Amino acid sequence: MSFASQLLSWFQQAGRKHLPWQQQINPYRVWISEIMLQQTQVNTVIPYYERFMARFPDIQSLSAAPLTEVLSLWAGLGYYARARNLHKAAGIIVNEFGGRFPEQADQVKSLPGIGTSTAHAILAISFGQKLPILDGNVKRVLTRYHGIKEYPGIPRVEQALWQLAEALLPEQNIPAYTQAIMDLGALICTRSNPACLLCPVQRDCYALHHQCTGDIPEAKPKRAYPIKTQLCLFFLVPQIKDCLVLLEQRPQQGIWGGLFAPLFFDNKEALLTFAQHHKLDLEPAEVLKTRQHKFTHFALQFTPWLLKVQADKLLTLQLHAHSLQKIDTLAVPAPIKSLLLELKHAVIQEF
Repeated sequence: MSFASQLLSWFQQAGRKHLPWQQQINPYRVWISEIMLQQTQVNTVIPYYERFMARFPDIQSLSAAPLTEVLSLWAGLGYYARARNLHKAAGIIVNEFGGRFPEQADQVKSLPGIGTSTAHAILAISFGQKLPILDGNVKRVLTRYHGIKEYPGIPRVEQALWQLAEALLPEQNIPAYTQAIMDLGALICTRSNPACLLCPVQRDCYALHHQCTGDIPEAKPKRAYPIKTQLCLFFLVPQIKDCLVLLEQRPQQGIWGGLFAPLFFDNKEALLTFAQHHKLDLEPAEVLKTRQHKFTHFALQFTPWLLKVQADKLLTLQLHAHSLQKIDTLAVPAPIKSLLLELKHAVIQEF
């Protein structure tokens, strides 16, 4: 039996077929799932996907929604550029493709946030187009199966993997095959402790027969992981039975683009200069413990300062006021939401 035949036979019996995006398949539903699943585990994605689809069941509703609402449903999922790109791409599809998801690979790849593998996955699963995919799971399967030891991110290695991925495609059952090879990497050919005895293609797997699954593929070369240290300033405005927190909406570009967050400062001098300019007394500010949040290429260590101010500062500071009581629905980054929820249960008691 061929690689594809063995894989399809295994998928029929052991593959995942009941995930939310595998029901009522259409390109929009597949697209949303593929973007959410980038660098994010399936179990984490499922509740986000269900809430997102309930609010935005089609391209038109996503395109028409304000970006802040899209970001609020994405908050906590991370990599917020994905949400911004989804919203932007939905607008392009509505305005340039008549609201219908394009069916040509080049057209799909032209949309923001969609690379070759994601475009191929959408078209293969939705329309049965004979197109190879090459996400992280598939790279791991192919490198082990063929004994390709080098890091898959090297351009010439990646090009060779694309050719192998295309050569292995069956003539039929492309949607099932595409999901099957992703499942094989996610469920069986895992990064550590792969379940080789359950693998449908174990007979011809180089890594298994040479007992080197732990060495293939080579890991990405390590680079220095810098730590960025900042201070952030939360303004709290006491209200009857409530408390307002003043936040800025961050620029669309950069980390946490479009989300609401406190003011960040590179050092204490910058914070003091800001306070002087706005005639703020920082003496009563409460300094909380330093927290850390990891991004892809660096870690952010930030120390929150809490300062209670009067309502007249709403205009002079030109920040957005939000009720702590309703913070659950606000489009804020996960580490900021965690802190605000703590404030909701602690600071609110004082007012």
